[in-house]
Amino acid sequence: MMRVLYFAWVREAVGIGQEDVTPPAEVATVAGLIDWLAGRSDGHARAFADRGRLRCAVDQAFVALDAPIAGAREIAIFPPVTGG
Repeated sequence: MMRVLYFAWVREAVGIGQEDVTPPAEVATVAGLIDWLAGRSDGHARAFADRGRLRCAVDQAFVALDAPIAGAREIAIFPPVTGG
């Protein structure tokens, strides 16, 4: 099981801030997880419709969408971070 955290408009679209999930064994990457999560609800599907608007972290380390998730405890999904 892993915890998935949602932030900003991703959280608003999904409707929750976090959930604990156990994806099937064939879900091996962040992108695969996003595809699988998109099927959980209409809100998930809306939040994940445009992957170009998403950033992710695995166990608090920023990663690309093709990063593996094996052994991950926490996946965070959020919009691009801006600052200055």
